[in-house]
Amino acid sequence: MPYNNTPITPSSEITGTVSLPLARVKKIIHADDDIANCSNNAAFAITAATELFLQYLVEQTQNVVKAEKKPRRNIQYKDVASAVARVDNLEFLADVVPKTVTYKEHKARKQRDEKEAGQTTLPTVAATATATAVLPADAVIPAQSDPVPAPVQAQLLDPMDETS
Repeated sequence: MPYNNTPITPSSEITGTVSLPLARVKKIIHADDDIANCSNNAAFAITAATELFLQYLVEQTQNVVKAEKKPRRNIQYKDVASAVARVDNLEFLADVVPKTVTYKEHKARKQRDEKEAGQTTLPTVAATATATAVLPADAVIPAQSDPVPAPVQAQLLDPMDETS
């Protein structure tokens, strides 16, 4: 049963109140070592700007969902990732909100890349010892443009594969 799925109507003008908790925004600001002090007015401005940005992100995501003709009341992660990939203004979020790929797709892509490069890499004993979990075949992992670091590669190994 969904909890609270009633939409919040966006305000047309800034009235002096914000929906996001101001105290939590201040904690996030103070977590940055580069910022020594932050006034209440600055924290309010950052909170208001964050709300406007989130409103824009959701509107663009909703437009992408409508364009794909997938009638849904709630947006999903894949919708946001699709909007980030398609909307030019949201391109800077590509590293933060990557498209997801299944484990099977990742494994097939990795094998194809290794065949194209003409090399196969076997995991070292240290890399297999650091593996803490094995993902199921239908697990969804974020797609990355950078190569996967060694500790993560150890987690993505197929335990049924006898070649390693």
